[in-house]
Amino acid sequence: METTTHPYWPRNLSLPGYVSNVRPGWQCAGAVAAAGAGLLALGWALNRNERSPVRRVAAGWFLVCAGIHGVLEGYFSVRHRELPADTGLLGEVWKEYAKADSRYVKSDDFRSVHWETVKGLGWAHQLPDLRVLLSRHRSRFVLQLIVSLGQLYGDVLYFATEARAGWTHSDPHPLYFWVYFVVLNGVWLVVPSALIIDAWNHLCAAQRDHDRPHKKGH
Repeated sequence: METTTHPYWPRNLSLPGYVSNVRPGWQCAGAVAAAGAGLLALGWALNRNERSPVRRVAAGWFLVCAGIHGVLEGYFSVRHRELPADTGLLGEVWKEYAKADSRYVKSDDFRSVHWETVKGLGWAHQLPDLRVLLSRHRSRFVLQLIVSLGQLYGDVLYFATEARAGWTHSDPHPLYFWVYFVVLNGVWLVVPSALIIDAWNHLCAAQRDHDRPHKKGH
């Protein structure tokens, strides 16, 4: 009987050259959480002249997303074929997350490779978007709407493709399925939706002001 030598699902998944992580899972997850918290705090600090806490959190959010798409997903796009044997920090972060979605460790053509490459190249431009937000440029809510719609679409597609596959790529353990897969990815449903509503309200208010008849003689 063949013995499974990796922690991923489905259990018969073939991963030639797989090497177990050197770091425990909590270190990989902790590294990402610490980096995310640091970027969120930095975005908050950079937007210190903004009175609205929502706007300050939004600045941190876009900075976190730029880091994830540009660094973490960019690394995956370049190194995905070597990932099973990768023992570097970023490689092990992906191997830890792959317990929630093994499509990443097996280089699934659509979801893990092509989609992450598109996001790494496309959504990494959120640093310029952050600059637009911090400078209070008139296009900031248009960009916020476009970027947030893209994030929401990508996350819905992510959940939909795995649902269609019967949720077969995730370890059923609550940590991996509910925390890693559902909760972490669910953030990209909640936050972009809130930012879409926020941008929509601001753009509608601006359009109302534009459409309002101006009084003559003023």
